[in-house]
Amino acid sequence: MRHLIRRILFYLVALWVSITLNFLLPRLSPGNPVQALIGRLHRRVPPQTIHSLEILLGVNNHDSLWTQYIQYLSSLAHGDLGVSITYLPTPVSTIIAQDLPWTLMLVGVTLVISFVVGTLLGVVVAWYRGSGMDTVLPPVFTFLSAIPYFWLALIVLYVFGFVLGWFPTLGGYDLNTTVPGWNMDFITSAISHGILPAFTIIVGSIAGWLLGMRNMMITTLSEDYVLMAEAKGLSTGRIMFIYAARNAILPSITSFALSLGFVVSGALLTEIVFNYPGIGYAFLQAVDNKDYALIQGLFLIIAIAVLAANFLSDLLYVVLDPRVRQ
Repeated sequence: MRHLIRRILFYLVALWVSITLNFLLPRLSPGNPVQALIGRLHRRVPPQTIHSLEILLGVNNHDSLWTQYIQYLSSLAHGDLGVSITYLPTPVSTIIAQDLPWTLMLVGVTLVISFVVGTLLGVVVAWYRGSGMDTVLPPVFTFLSAIPYFWLALIVLYVFGFVLGWFPTLGGYDLNTTVPGWNMDFITSAISHGILPAFTIIVGSIAGWLLGMRNMMITTLSEDYVLMAEAKGLSTGRIMFIYAARNAILPSITSFALSLGFVVSGALLTEIVFNYPGIGYAFLQAVDNKDYALIQGLFLIIAIAVLAANFLSDLLYVVLDPRVRQ
């Protein structure tokens, strides 16, 4: 319990630091959202219009920094992340709520699949090291992951989308025949549109999990407690997963937690190649348009997700390795 309380306090302090930095960085950089928006208009804007835009976009250069910080915390407490100039006058929270589910479903599901499959393959090829499986699988997946991601996505899109015509090539769902909602037509269309992007992400990322787990397993298999389990005549499956894999997976848990936290940042290249809706493309547009409110909101979501994922990783560490409680 003491360990849990310490970790909770640590992550609360880290969250406060993230929120504070998220407040300070845009205000320390030159310019503001109003100036960025006026610069895109390429014409003279009356002072009254500038003042109205400052009210709409929440730009406050008259109060002290401390007063602005209190107002910022109050807005966060009410779920107000500001107004986006890219999608003016849509609130940032609305844009995130629209794009985040697509990113979570695509990147989140593919991350879990690649982690589970890569880890299991790493356990098996390490146990049967020197076999044909160990000789073939690591080099093949390493070769696939070495292909530039942009080219791999284009190859998959061309072969399975254009040549074979098995899957849709663009978008997140069929705009002509389906209406977004919890209906079977939309769900089926969304799944079919997500297969090619998901396949590309899984193929490109599975090698890292496989090689990392294989190397840790080989090191763990030489430990005394594994040799003792073998001497006791325990089953192969129990030794492989309960004794060896349970300890070898600990470093991968940390990497998985970090990757899980960055799921909300999206998969930019995937979304560009497949014209797939998601946070990554919204992030790119925000940077191109100097949309400070949207950038700030997305950074905050990413920071919270990374902290939450690491907190869950700490909890899982305690379950897998009781020594951490000491």
